[in-house]
Amino acid sequence: MAGYLPELPRLMVDEAVKAALLEDWGRAGDVTSQATIPADAQATAVIASRKPGVLAGLALAESAFRQTDARVRFETVLQDGARLEKGSIAARMTGPARAILSAERVALNFACHLSGIATATARFADLIAHTEADIVCTRKTTPGLRAFEKYAVRCGGGSNHRFGLDDAILIKDNHIAVAGGVRPAIEAAKAFAGHLVKIEVEVDTLDQLREALACKPDVIMLDNMGPEQLREAVSIAGGQVLLEASGGIEADTITAIAEAGVNLISSGWITHSSPILDLGLDIEIG
Repeated sequence: MAGYLPELPRLMVDEAVKAALLEDWGRAGDVTSQATIPADAQATAVIASRKPGVLAGLALAESAFRQTDARVRFETVLQDGARLEKGSIAARMTGPARAILSAERVALNFACHLSGIATATARFADLIAHTEADIVCTRKTTPGLRAFEKYAVRCGGGSNHRFGLDDAILIKDNHIAVAGGVRPAIEAAKAFAGHLVKIEVEVDTLDQLREALACKPDVIMLDNMGPEQLREAVSIAGGQVLLEASGGIEADTITAIAEAGVNLISSGWITHSSPILDLGLDIEIG
């Protein structure tokens, strides 16, 4: 992954993890650990990968142990964005055994989910690495977890689309229908937008593409077009504008889509449907 590693603000991480811990502990805390483990028992544990993949979410895992008991020492062995093999150790914890076990599930829930997104993103990015296209995410995210899921996309070598409805104008088919067409929608957006707000418009046909090009938006989204139609769209656009392909993005289609010459490929699947990466917490005995 080129450039700097992404970073999550600690306050954002701690707030999300605190809510998850309170949800898991309920009204009495971890009664199993309280019942079976002496209060003064110490333990050492590792977070290890059960399968190959890409790591993401260690900051949230660390926060879970730290907020449970500040005496737990969390040692980062690998950094987010690292490629994992089966058995790779990502982190090591030492401290009160009750605290380690009480934080385990929340830490792994975040790390497994985000590492799954990073892994899925990396798979797509690897498939198109020989092209000029970038894989980007969408707003199809889990409520409350958008910033973390988009962070995981960056850990996997992808880029972020807009974060919400307020940071860019994206004119989709329903906006076009209500506005009365591609041109009036773009013209209204240009009259409204500030100088730092980019405008993107979604088109379904090459005729709509031509109409949009005449209005000079910043980005044009080519929705559900196959590779042949995408190649024609790239030829028509002639480098005047960034082109984003969207719809039907799967492992067996993404390479041909990228090779058509588009600049961006957006996928909702990488955030809303990617499987987790199986990470486990193992107590080290002896």
